[in-house]
Amino acid sequence: MIMYLLLILLGILAGPPLIYELIIIIKKAKKYDRDWLELNNQKKELEIEESQLKGRQANWEVRVQYEKDEWENKVKLEKEEWGKKVKADIDAWAKKFKSDKEAIDILTKEKSQGFPWLAEAYAEYFYLQDLKTAKHLRNKKHPAPKAAENVREIGRERRKAEKLMRIYKSQLKYYEGLFPWLVEFIDEDIDEYIVQLQNNKQNLEDYVNIDPARKWLTAAEYEKLSNTEKFQLALDRYFKKRKSKWEIGRDYERYIGYLYETREYAVYYQGIIEGFNDLGRDLIAQKGIQTEVIQCKYWSKHKQIHEKHIFQLYGTMVAYKIDNPSKDVSGTFTTSTQLTDRAKMFAEHLRIEVLENHPLEEYPCIKCNISRKDKSKIYHLPFDQQYDTTVIEKNRNECYVKTIKEAEDLGFRRAFRWSGNPTP
Repeated sequence: MIMYLLLILLGILAGPPLIYELIIIIKKAKKYDRDWLELNNQKKELEIEESQLKGRQANWEVRVQYEKDEWENKVKLEKEEWGKKVKADIDAWAKKFKSDKEAIDILTKEKSQGFPWLAEAYAEYFYLQDLKTAKHLRNKKHPAPKAAENVREIGRERRKAEKLMRIYKSQLKYYEGLFPWLVEFIDEDIDEYIVQLQNNKQNLEDYVNIDPARKWLTAAEYEKLSNTEKFQLALDRYFKKRKSKWEIGRDYERYIGYLYETREYAVYYQGIIEGFNDLGRDLIAQKGIQTEVIQCKYWSKHKQIHEKHIFQLYGTMVAYKIDNPSKDVSGTFTTSTQLTDRAKMFAEHLRIEVLENHPLEEYPCIKCNISRKDKSKIYHLPFDQQYDTTVIEKNRNECYVKTIKEAEDLGFRRAFRWSGNPTP
């Protein structure tokens, strides 16, 4: 107000023009006063709304926390109830499993009554379980008679299959106990093994007319290459080929036999020559009255030799001693892997020498032999028919060599049948 009065006083002193301008200024000043008052009122309203919003926010926070607590309690209760239900289901299944196991244990204890009876009991037990399922399907709230009949039919077929399976499984277990070497064929491709046996039989039948080296050569290579080149090429391919476990085991026996021969033992390769009739004696190494019965196992590193293999070697060693009372007989178990602690304990107690982690290494495999009949010098390759029956005697200037050229340089040749020369 004082400011307005001063402006009017200045306008009177200054004259009409200035008074007019002062009036305009005063109007604007009043307008600004009204605007400021209105803004101030709006500010107060906003502060009131802000206070109200803060109150609502606090209420919402309380409500959200309440609902959160309610849901957490609800989830906790449901979790506890679900845990109880799951535990009850687990307990029920555990009880059923225990019942099944006890039933199977009872059946197993009756094993002495014979494989067929035991197998039939096993099959009958599982058939009854299938009948229970069929009964449930027929009598449930929404019956399924067709499914029930299918289950019964499947149960009947399963009973037959189960019986046969149990018979064969029990027989196989029994045979494995009698003949531990059978376990070596568990990982073997049976079809491949049967083919191998058939091929070996066919090879023996064809030996009179067909050079086994041809298997490793093309027709052109066999016809055009010199004897030195083609037989060396065939030998190289023979060792580079991917072999079955049976073939690797055979090569391992040959290698171990070679090591004994270098120590002036006469070695008989019974495992290779006799096959299933080897009586658990892969090699028989003799030097004077001293005889070692050797069993060789080339197995993967993750597999272990168990005591039953030691028992088999000891048994066949004793049998050999009975048949040859004048011989000083000992037993050696040679393997590429390791024995279990229990197997080692039995080996030590039975005085069986054990060579573990013994690898299959490259060695001179060509046998250079001098005929006792006509003194002819013949070399034999690993795929030749007489290879494993040929005995190398150092005192007769016979030897092992690595290459065909070495053999030929020493004056040895392959048999006339395969050398390309006419038989004299």
